[in-house]
Amino acid sequence: MGTLTYDSRVTVSFDDRILAHLQQVIWAKLRRGEAFPFTWTDPMRSGLGRTSIWLSPNVTLTFEYFGGRQPRLNPAWVEALTKAANSPAGLTMVPEPDPPA
Repeated sequence: MGTLTYDSRVTVSFDDRILAHLQQVIWAKLRRGEAFPFTWTDPMRSGLGRTSIWLSPNVTLTFEYFGGRQPRLNPAWVEALTKAANSPAGLTMVPEPDPPA
């Protein structure tokens, strides 16, 4: 399990593979100077079911991975996450589609 830390205040754990896909999408948008919301659910935390943050190039983000190897990215999932990030609702976790054949 890796972690995403937002502005040194919010830390959330994601599987390394999920985190790698999120990092790809988030960095692409931030490199273009785009701000956007990111919402996720966390049923493991008692009393907290959903968290939303506003991502912008001015906010510090840290991606920390448990494993030492870069997970293989599924381009179809990166595309689906990017489509979600570009929507009015912002980035949300979408199911991983099958990788391209």
